[in-house]
Amino acid sequence: MNSSIVAAFAYGILAIVGGIVGYIQANSQVSLLSGVISGLLLVLAGYLQIQGQAWALILAVLVTGSLVFFFALRLAKTRKFMPAGLMTILGVLALTFMVNQLITGS
Repeated sequence: MNSSIVAAFAYGILAIVGGIVGYIQANSQVSLLSGVISGLLLVLAGYLQIQGQAWALILAVLVTGSLVFFFALRLAKTRKFMPAGLMTILGVLALTFMVNQLITGS
């Protein structure tokens, strides 16, 4: 299993858990819905990469890039590291692995 698959699974699970925590702490249905949907898309993309579907890496890059963009905007607006700063940093890290896989193909 290559690093882009691990990154998709890890960031996807983190998004799901973050959405659930956001719902529990702030009663935010938006956090729950967006976290679960984006997380499940990333987990699905990781699974489909294991199955040999090349387009799944593109899906993972698009979802992760969207999350990084959203969390970076949120960080700029709130200036609070948790959760926006952490998710931005971890998202950029995951995106780095995914884009590297996309470029090198190995």
